[in-house]
Amino acid sequence: MKLAILGATGWIGGNILQEAKRRGHEVVALVRDPAKLQQDGVEVRSLDLNRLPLAPQVFAGVDAVIAAVGGRAQQDHAIVAQTAARLLEALPNAGVRRLLWVGGAGSLEVAPGVTLVSSPDFPEAYRAEALAQGEALEVFRKSDSGVDWTFVSPAAEIYPGEREGDYRIGGDSFFTDASGKSRISVTDYARAMLDEAEAAQYPGQRISVAY
Repeated sequence: MKLAILGATGWIGGNILQEAKRRGHEVVALVRDPAKLQQDGVEVRSLDLNRLPLAPQVFAGVDAVIAAVGGRAQQDHAIVAQTAARLLEALPNAGVRRLLWVGGAGSLEVAPGVTLVSSPDFPEAYRAEALAQGEALEVFRKSDSGVDWTFVSPAAEIYPGEREGDYRIGGDSFFTDASGKSRISVTDYARAMLDEAEAAQYPGQRISVAY
């Protein structure tokens, strides 16, 4: 499979790139500054999300796009939902029908209709990006695009670490392990993302990944 990874120079995107390479997929890295990514076996294409429209040729020949988009670096959280909408518009024109999205945990429900980000003890430092990811999820859910999207929410705590074992797949409800913690290593999150890219079990859905 030929996979394009948007945000490949970031922490989560970089781990997804390495997992894709480990599995033998062809990898296209979509980055704003190609000079920042030079790896053997990785095709690098320039994509600036601030330039409109997104040119279809950037996605030429790929089977699926995995997007890891955040607004923290530029303090522009609006770019998250905007990018979701732009990809849903551009990918059909490029003949790409599959999009996997690195989502957030904040929009998961701790009770029916009550999101994690609305909890009083949700960390303020992460509130803006959690809300931005929730807005992106709504873009996907309201879209009539022909793209088969999957929004993949990590656990509340995603941290540096190697493979630790089996992970569980959930839906919109926030869930924890036996000790009451919601956690996943970035390596196992990347593994879950590639498992879904290969199996395509949850098109048009949000899934969550945690131990």
